[in-house]
Amino acid sequence: MSSVSPSAAAVQLCYEHLNGSCVKNPYSPAPRLVLYTVFSFGAVLAVFGNLLVMISILHFKQLHSPTNFLIASLACADFLVGVTVMPFSTVRSVESCWYFGQRYCQLHSCFEGSFCYASIYHLCFISLDRYIAVTDPLVYPTRFTVSVSGLCIASSWLFSIIFSFSLLGTGANAAGLEDLVSALTCVGGCQIA
Repeated sequence: MSSVSPSAAAVQLCYEHLNGSCVKNPYSPAPRLVLYTVFSFGAVLAVFGNLLVMISILHFKQLHSPTNFLIASLACADFLVGVTVMPFSTVRSVESCWYFGQRYCQLHSCFEGSFCYASIYHLCFISLDRYIAVTDPLVYPTRFTVSVSGLCIASSWLFSIIFSFSLLGTGANAAGLEDLVSALTCVGGCQIA
């Protein structure tokens, strides 16, 4: 009699030849194809849609306004999410394994945090801009100038990059969570505590 149970034999690992490999939860071919198609379409749409917004605002002089510069910078953040985050997250989501190395996992997490936080900060500044434009339309052109817009853009990018890279890049996010990190860590995984 075999000592291996049927459920243990059915377990697939991300890297079959390595000890400590993550467990792989594969999809059957049809759902895998659908997921790759949907996620890839989303990434392509994010890249080309935001590229179109950036080119339109920067090319046409009529669109050069403080609000539109904020929108172009938001589109840049979302474009970078589509280029650097979404393709790799697609593979990780569908395959349930990270095949791009541990070092790039950390860099990917920093990019993900930086660009997503930048997008959120931009949305906050755009909301503030629109609030001022609606509540005080006569004073708005003197209050929200190109230099104020530039300050909002710079602070959005600086705060998000400094926060993400100082927290995730240095590993400060795992301080005090060593037991959780060791439980989450396996070869072929990219989980951030």
